[in-house]
Amino acid sequence: MNNRQKKRVALVAGATGIVGQQLIRALMAQHWQVTGLTRQPRPDNHSGNLLSVDLLDRSQSQQVLSSLTEVTHIFYSAWLDAPDWAAMVKPNVTMLQNLVSGVEQVAPLQHVSLMQGYKVYGAHLGPFKTPARESDAGVPGAEFNASQQRWLSAQQQGKAWHWSALRPGVVGSDRPGNSMNLALSLAIYASICHAEALPLRFPGSLETWHSLVDFTDAELLADATLWAAEAAEAHNQAFNINNGDLWRWSELWPVIADWFGLDIAPPVSLSLQQLFHDYRQTWRELAAARALVQPDILALSDGRFADFVFGWRYDMFGDGSKIRQAGFHHFRATDTMLCDLFARFRAARIIP
Repeated sequence: MNNRQKKRVALVAGATGIVGQQLIRALMAQHWQVTGLTRQPRPDNHSGNLLSVDLLDRSQSQQVLSSLTEVTHIFYSAWLDAPDWAAMVKPNVTMLQNLVSGVEQVAPLQHVSLMQGYKVYGAHLGPFKTPARESDAGVPGAEFNASQQRWLSAQQQGKAWHWSALRPGVVGSDRPGNSMNLALSLAIYASICHAEALPLRFPGSLETWHSLVDFTDAELLADATLWAAEAAEAHNQAFNINNGDLWRWSELWPVIADWFGLDIAPPVSLSLQQLFHDYRQTWRELAAARALVQPDILALSDGRFADFVFGWRYDMFGDGSKIRQAGFHHFRATDTMLCDLFARFRAARIIP
């Protein structure tokens, strides 16, 4: 085997997201050569090789990707929002198409890793079959994760490269500045309750309070993604990946309250998006008094994703046995994960 064959060169799309940032850390820790892609201008605090590109623009994509002649692995976790689920399909499929087509024309591509979620099972539509399994029948209707996988599977036919797809639960991450970081939204909400001497009320319905939910630690997700990229057992397959435990919010909420030294009170339907706007000035004052790194609460989280999660009035979990049977055996205790993340936020002076 020559040096070119041994070289592992990763291209991470969605490099500034909570999944992409952790993937880059894991790749670099394993001595991969890494280039990140983002739609946004390069953040000042980002280390490493990061390129700005609009993957919706085919011409621009080809121009940027034409120089990446050594890429062996694509890790795709980019995502573009739209007003509704149907409107998300075309742009999100187009971005994947432009990236994969552009790279495979110029580089010795070996693998494409696709980040998905439980929307493949219809989780965004309402109550669905749980535990969700990779063998479950498809769901009718517009959903970009499934559309991306169908295109990727068809594109791979007859090619030397292969693909894998990872389907996490709610991702737990220590990366700030992303509205999809539920742990940070929880930490901000609890910090406000502490500052206002209020109990920590669950901000959802009684149905959600008693529903089951699973989580996926971002570090665990990165490890699983790298495993699937190199394990022959994972070629051209999709895998659920979760921490390995299962919680009801009614059991998890006292753990969260206890970490922040708060009492709990009966659930009440709240919008964290509205709450964070209402307490924006309070957070500025708190940040000044406690020397927090970000005085604008909305720059940390706008609360929208938290409202989405706490709006689930039904169970939300998948069967994580397939990936473990295939050879990935890592797990993480969710209560410990959340407490560790809260401690990291506090150590980084993101919360008081």
